[in-house]
Amino acid sequence: MTESTQQWTPAEQTGQSTGAAGVPPRWAPWYGISFPKAIARFFAKYATFSGRASRSEFWWWFLANTIVTGALVTIGAVIRLTTLNARTVDYYGTAYQVVDPVPPIFWVVLVLLVLWGLATLVPSLALGWRRLHDANLSGALWIIALFIGVAGVVFGLLPSNPQGARYDRPDTSR
Repeated sequence: MTESTQQWTPAEQTGQSTGAAGVPPRWAPWYGISFPKAIARFFAKYATFSGRASRSEFWWWFLANTIVTGALVTIGAVIRLTTLNARTVDYYGTAYQVVDPVPPIFWVVLVLLVLWGLATLVPSLALGWRRLHDANLSGALWIIALFIGVAGVVFGLLPSNPQGARYDRPDTSR
């Protein structure tokens, strides 16, 4: 096989170090990470733009964020649609359409959705940035994903590249 078509495990090619429990250090990507560990790692590396993130780290977070956001949007839509009540009122010979006000629980769900978005904005940007590093690309390209949503999906699908190890900066402070 040629070098470009050879199948490889990213951890093996980069000589990824692991601790006693087989867990890579925080600065290194974790290939094959499980769902709960990926979510914990996502929040542990809240605003870390250096280093790399594996595809599994990226996609597990994508799934978790989609579930939470989708659930909040669905709950809000159901609340609003089930409490939407329009009626015609006759006021001294003139007909008016009256719509009931939005219930307070809808606003609570909306506030939760906004808070979730704000709380996960920076770590989501950092994760995308690190994912591009794992593909041996500049993290600054992630800015494209802010304006063209499908770009984030494309970037997430990029394979790991062992040359992306140049973005790793292992030191004792991480």
